[in-house]
Amino acid sequence: MSEFKFFHPIEVRYGDLDPQGHLNNAKYLTFFEQARVHYLIHLGLFTQNQSFMDIGIILADAHIAFLAPIHYGDEVKVGVRTSKLGNKSMIIEQNIVNHASGKEMAKGEIVAVTFDYHNQKPISLPEDWRKTISKFEGLQNQKLKITPRS
Repeated sequence: MSEFKFFHPIEVRYGDLDPQGHLNNAKYLTFFEQARVHYLIHLGLFTQNQSFMDIGIILADAHIAFLAPIHYGDEVKVGVRTSKLGNKSMIIEQNIVNHASGKEMAKGEIVAVTFDYHNQKPISLPEDWRKTISKFEGLQNQKLKITPRS
C-alpha cells in the first residue's frame, strides 16, 4: 500500500471485543467506515450536518487482511487513501496502525460506488469529487473502469 496522508484516531471500546479479547472481525469494517466518513469531511465532500442519504457512495466490495490482533486500550488510527478513480467508482485503501509503534495491524481495500440513494442507482463520480480527491492524493486525472472481484 502507498503512503497515507489522512489518518483518523479510533477508540477500541470494550464492547468491540470478541470472546477471545481481540477486536471483533466485524468491527474492522466499522472502523474503516468511520475513518472514510472523516476522510470525506476532511476533503470537504461531506459535512456532519448532511444526511447519510446524501453521501452518495455505497460499499460494493471489501477485502481485509488481519495482520496482528488489536486489544482493548490499544491506541490505533485508521489510514484512508483513494488509489484509483473510475467512472462510477473508486478504490479506497485503508489500514489500522498502532499509534505509538506505527505497526500496521490490518489493511484493506474497498470499492465504493457513487450512488443516488433517492433513485436507487449508480451515478457518475462527480467532477468536483474527482478534482478534490486527485489533488489531495496526487493522482493524475484518471478514469478507469473498475469491476468488482467475483
